[in-house]
Amino acid sequence: MTQTPIDVPNIPHFVHETSTRWSDEDNQGVLNNAVYMTLFEEARLGFCRMAELLEDGRFPFLLAETRVKFLRPGRGGTAVRVELTTVHIGTSSFRQVYRVRTESGEVWSEAEAVLVCYDPKTGASQPISEELRDALSALMD
Repeated sequence: MTQTPIDVPNIPHFVHETSTRWSDEDNQGVLNNAVYMTLFEEARLGFCRMAELLEDGRFPFLLAETRVKFLRPGRGGTAVRVELTTVHIGTSSFRQVYRVRTESGEVWSEAEAVLVCYDPKTGASQPISEELRDALSALMD
């Protein structure tokens, strides 16, 4: 099975700095794969806080799809940069790509995610708000 490569730009639109925890390692001594999803979410949260996009402390979108490519084993107790870039903005959804790297530059993973705006009252998708579209577009320039 051939998959399209994840095209993460070398210059990200947004960088979230954080650390993994020692307890994030699995029984094989490497960063558990589920921790990467949390790292991506923390980068989205950092972006939304910066752009003042949270609605009652919540994202104005849902995660619809994620694909992760693991390049090197990650480790707990390590400072990392989660690089986030918006690569496509549609009517009700947008696509972002991510890279997790250490302070020394070692890349642990690359990922892409599709996020869909939705109305929590109806549970249905809705168009991207002008505020979110502007914040995403500003990062693409």
